[in-house]
Amino acid sequence: MEPTLLQILLLGLVQGAAELLPVSSSAHVIVAEKLIGLDPATPAMTFLLVMLHTGTMVAVIAYFWKAWRNTFFVSAASFKRTIVHVGLATVATLIVFGVLKVLIEKIFMRGTSHDEIEDLFGHLPLIGGALLAVGILILITGLLRKDNGSRSLDLASSFWIGVSQGLCLPFRGLSRSGTTISTGVLLGINRQRVEEFSFALAVVITPPAIAKELLRLVKSHAGSAPAQHLTHLQLVHLLGPGLFGMLGSFIAGILALRLLSSWLEKGHWAWFGYYCIGFAGFVFFLASRGY
Repeated sequence: MEPTLLQILLLGLVQGAAELLPVSSSAHVIVAEKLIGLDPATPAMTFLLVMLHTGTMVAVIAYFWKAWRNTFFVSAASFKRTIVHVGLATVATLIVFGVLKVLIEKIFMRGTSHDEIEDLFGHLPLIGGALLAVGILILITGLLRKDNGSRSLDLASSFWIGVSQGLCLPFRGLSRSGTTISTGVLLGINRQRVEEFSFALAVVITPPAIAKELLRLVKSHAGSAPAQHLTHLQLVHLLGPGLFGMLGSFIAGILALRLLSSWLEKGHWAWFGYYCIGFAGFVFFLASRGY
């Protein structure tokens, strides 16, 4: 079943509102897909989810550009240091994700009819467990670190933030921003600087994810025929809904960013943990009802 434009707009608004809050936008979008009768594990829907992430990525760039310019790009030395930190964190992310992907697909999914990690994206018990885990992490962080950290972002902290991001990629529900920001705050880094660095990593990691899901989508529609045999009209039909959803996620993302920054600066981080734990309970309830 292909989503209608109204459903895609709804998913875009849900994605945009949740993406920039540490509550797992993927989990919210997947639950919304389940409730309106869509299959989150299909190539078309996983690609749509990535496209929705793209809309919020553009919102991130628009919102943080001034702050990044005054910190990461303020001088040539600062820019070089930023490249090293982002590069190290991204490499750590890819290594952790690669190891987890092999373990999950070759060991835990061995002998099943599914052979790709994306096939687990619609599994509600896993999503509920991931939400519960990140909710507890955020709650602990908020309770233990009420003060604004003063430690600068160094290579060690960049590495551990990258590792934490890698743990999030295979598991829908394990909020990327919630995990990376919590990791940075626990390391004693200034909350605003952690937030800026976390979303800088998101901008770097999203384009490869889009390319991966686009390839998966094209292969699924091409069937046994070579991917290059797809017509331009077919590609437009596949990409059009994703672009429409991007608009909704961009608008909602801009609005959500103000809330995140305000709550983070005011020390209300633990509130997001309570929400994630509560939402995890709702996800477990849906799973018990057969969604």
